[in-house]
Amino acid sequence: MSRTPRVATAYLVDASPYIFRSFFSLPATITDPGGRSVAAVYGFAGFLIKLVQDEAPSHLAVAFDGSLTTSFRNEIYPAYKAQRELPPAELEAQLDDCRQLAAAFGAATFIDHRYEADDLIGTLCHGLIAAGHRVVVVSSDKDLCQLVGDRVAFLDFARGERYGPEQVLRKFGARPAQIPDFLGLAGDPVDNIPGIRGIGKKTAAVLLTKFADLEAIYQGLPRVAELPLRGARSLAARLEAGRREAFLSRRLATLADNAPAAADLEQLAFAGADRKAVERLFARLGFEGLIERISRWVPG
Repeated sequence: MSRTPRVATAYLVDASPYIFRSFFSLPATITDPGGRSVAAVYGFAGFLIKLVQDEAPSHLAVAFDGSLTTSFRNEIYPAYKAQRELPPAELEAQLDDCRQLAAAFGAATFIDHRYEADDLIGTLCHGLIAAGHRVVVVSSDKDLCQLVGDRVAFLDFARGERYGPEQVLRKFGARPAQIPDFLGLAGDPVDNIPGIRGIGKKTAAVLLTKFADLEAIYQGLPRVAELPLRGARSLAARLEAGRREAFLSRRLATLADNAPAAADLEQLAFAGADRKAVERLFARLGFEGLIERISRWVPG
């Protein structure tokens, strides 16, 4: 008699938004015993503690960006994220401690210098869903909403907002699977994804209610000029002129599903924090007062 495999829910955390948020919102006067600023690590620790308390995950992974400015996308489009300033040295100095912190807390950690954290999460998500499990993606980066589906939810933890397919559609005017097409049309100035000049989010959303994806839009381009939209004729011309940019932008916005982040469910199992590892790290960082807030420890 065959046994039905256990279905689990894995929480996949995009670390960077929570590290950056902590660095820029908490005072630099939060320092370790040597006087070095550790505000980003402190805030990230508080985030992980609260996430575990509120969500009680049975499986937990945290993905980090190996580079904050470049990825394989720069091989496709050198200007990708090129407008961003380099992160402050004080922030970069805290990133390794953030990774050590996540590991000490008992989370599986993933990092790669060619693939972004989003891609690591996308790859893990695809593998888990294919195996029949559920996923909660934890981030404030709405690009990750492209992963949302019947078995995948998006959790903007800081805002307390949880998105399923219907919430994504209401937020963007596009279904989760259309998010790369949406960004292909409207672009994303945060990541320097160009999109099509003169097409914004509202127009992109309208187009994606009429057409399934970029291919359908371009196959039906003569119909665009007939849509009940102001400037529909000039819109068709803009689409034609921006065809290359649209498909390039969609490629940049699409999460990879082949990043080096393969893991089975057991590798993601969350048993709690490693007390000895946490105590050593917190003593070095001067975080002893946080220990009492940790509610879940590895048994033994």
